[in-house]
Amino acid sequence: MKLHVFALALLPLALTGAPAPSTAQAPEVQGGYLKLGFDLLSSFKFIAPEYDPLANPKGLPPTGEEQIPALVKGWSGKKAIVTGFMLPTKLDTGSGKATEFLLMANQMACCYGTVPNMNDWVVVKIPKGVPVTQDVPISFRGTFKVSPMFESGYMTGIYELEAEGPGQIAE
Repeated sequence: MKLHVFALALLPLALTGAPAPSTAQAPEVQGGYLKLGFDLLSSFKFIAPEYDPLANPKGLPPTGEEQIPALVKGWSGKKAIVTGFMLPTKLDTGSGKATEFLLMANQMACCYGTVPNMNDWVVVKIPKGVPVTQDVPISFRGTFKVSPMFESGYMTGIYELEAEGPGQIAE
């Protein structure tokens, strides 16, 4: 499943107004890694800018970055550990391993669940791939980035983790 197709399904349908104030707090540090739980990552309201098919294709799309608290932006470029539920978006056809997936706050986006907010998932990239592990929380370590991502003009996320290796099942 392509990431942009999934992101389209996740875009808020009719949200307007100003973002809610942030309740973000400084994360714990564990072994030199920021421990970024979804309680912190989702601690503010983020409204994804709507796709404008008439916009200049060479222009920069609206990013909504002004909605992201400075504290959260400060985590970008730092080593972090994030725990969540894996939703594969790109698989290596030879090995069947996930090379890109969403690490989500919960499993509610699956099947009959609710549409998560843009800050309820982290796009995890790991070129070597990892076995698909679903239905249990799993932790990944790596370099965390806070920056709007786009695919085919649609915003697909604001958080990314360049994973260092296989994840660990969370206890």
